[in-house]
Amino acid sequence: MGREDYSKAFRLGKKDYQARMLRGEKPTLEVLDDIMPDKGSYYEMPLGLVQIPTERIAGTKTIGRSTSFAGNFMPILQEDTEFASKWSSLSTSHIEEGIRDPIKAYEYMNKFYVLEGNKRVSVMKYFGVVSIPGNVTRIVPRRSEEKENRLYYEFMEFYQAAPINYVWFSQEGSFSRLQKAVGKEPGQTWNDDELLTFSAFYTRFCSEYKAKGGNKLHITPGDAFLSFITLYGYKETEEKTTNELKALIAKSWEEFELLQEDQDIDLKMNPNQEKKPLHSILLPLSSPKMKIAFIYEKTPGTSAWTYAHELGRLYLEQTFPDELQTICFENATLDTVDAQIQDAIDLGCNLIFTTTPAFVQASVKAAIANREVRILNCSLNTSHRYIRTYYSRMHEAKFLMGAIAGAMSENNRLMYIADYPIYGSIANINAFALGAKMINPRAKVYLEWSTKKDVDLDERIRETQSSCISGRDMVIPEEASRFFGIYHMDGGYPRNLAMPLYHWGKFYEQLIRTIMNGTWKYDDDPTSTKAINYWWGMSAGVVDVVCSHHLPIGTKRLVELLKATISSELFNPFSGILYSQSGVVTDDPDSSLAPEEIMTMDWLVENVIGSIPKKEELKEQAVPVIDQQGVNKKEG
Repeated sequence: MGREDYSKAFRLGKKDYQARMLRGEKPTLEVLDDIMPDKGSYYEMPLGLVQIPTERIAGTKTIGRSTSFAGNFMPILQEDTEFASKWSSLSTSHIEEGIRDPIKAYEYMNKFYVLEGNKRVSVMKYFGVVSIPGNVTRIVPRRSEEKENRLYYEFMEFYQAAPINYVWFSQEGSFSRLQKAVGKEPGQTWNDDELLTFSAFYTRFCSEYKAKGGNKLHITPGDAFLSFITLYGYKETEEKTTNELKALIAKSWEEFELLQEDQDIDLKMNPNQEKKPLHSILLPLSSPKMKIAFIYEKTPGTSAWTYAHELGRLYLEQTFPDELQTICFENATLDTVDAQIQDAIDLGCNLIFTTTPAFVQASVKAAIANREVRILNCSLNTSHRYIRTYYSRMHEAKFLMGAIAGAMSENNRLMYIADYPIYGSIANINAFALGAKMINPRAKVYLEWSTKKDVDLDERIRETQSSCISGRDMVIPEEASRFFGIYHMDGGYPRNLAMPLYHWGKFYEQLIRTIMNGTWKYDDDPTSTKAINYWWGMSAGVVDVVCSHHLPIGTKRLVELLKATISSELFNPFSGILYSQSGVVTDDPDSSLAPEEIMTMDWLVENVIGSIPKKEELKEQAVPVIDQQGVNKKEG
């Protein structure tokens, strides 16, 4: 029996050897001695007896045995050799009584290299054994800025809380996200039962994932697993049967494929102008009335953001009185949003807008389960295949607001009150500061955050002596406050100068027209797995600035001129030489930042006085939003 197994293993080894040769790769085992860091740039850490995942055994410690095996650890020495005889004996022993003696190995960057027991590993791999006991010594390299090194240090920190060595990721921050996904605080230790439960669940997931074709995707099984439990919940999915798990993995497959794109997003900067073919226009239309749901985190009376979207909903009803019907759900939370989306679907809604980034996971889950329903989430730089996302280029309006503030400032001191440090908000801050500096080179922008703990905004305004303040974007109906847009403080009372405008009604109108006229599908490239994000601005008429009668005529004319150049896409606020607080961003006077660079800004321009807060500095209400869209979410 052992000889027969060796013959089969030998053929597997030869096949792997030849395949690697054809690809121009080393055909034999990787040797740790060849890739070790320089002497003095690492230290050794004994880990004791460890269960080593066979999938993570990458090679051998020394070159001596490397040529006896192909890169997949299958033997390549002829069947009449002493080596073959010993391998066959081990194979027989494994079948009859099992191989129990631990191997000796080194671990480096969470890959294992065998010092003693190469043939045992080969036999175990041949029989598909999941793990092998081994006495392991860890090689710890010196910290560096290389991505692989940073990932490894994240892994070692995670390993202290949970000695799990069979999960690996391709993206930084994933180990901390896994800790959070299973319901653990940072650094919180896992008990033995939790480790066993996780191992069993992860094994089940990987089995179904690989059976579906996961090995063909350019991501790790850990990447797919983390995406899966983040979307559906660890406890909820761990309790599912194998058949339920299999079905859910199949439904979520495009999400896994999207992970390969390195979070690339297909940005739609303007509405689709593609025309339907003439023959389809001439055909009679008998489409049923569209029913649209809006999911709000707050109420229009208490939130300027929700109020803006509510105005958009009402605009739709006025624009399409006969073609559609709308319904809204208010005060949704992370605990209730799943049920509210389902209620909307049960009521017959075939288009759903979830209007905050915090609801993106719920949106994806619902979209996977209800493929016939179109679901869009209002967020920026969010990468999901089953939903489309949308946002407006508010930084274009903020540039104009900054120009107004720079022109109207009496002492060169401005204040910008931001809410959440998320994608898009940093661009808004920087655009405001650049607009102010263009009109007034001496303008300084004091940055404050309304969601930061223990901050007294009124006191900060007095301390900085800011003569112009940029507050929240719109008025809140139930507050009747004048502290919005750009305002002067005049005798203790705000005097409004201008306000930015989200014209969500026009945004929604143009999106819905693409559905009604059949051009919706033209945005979706069937050859690509990229997520679709609508990011429209002044050129689409969805962003604007409303000026007060308090503004001088000359300033109003300046605003109209700048608005015209931005709307016609002749001018990008982030063009030319740009300086951040820490140095030069770009020194090319003819260059402009790409849309992706604007969306993902994590730096502040030189005339901003302040910083981007970390998650732990913010109020509890900000945490779900930061977890989803925070520019510093990896640190959190």
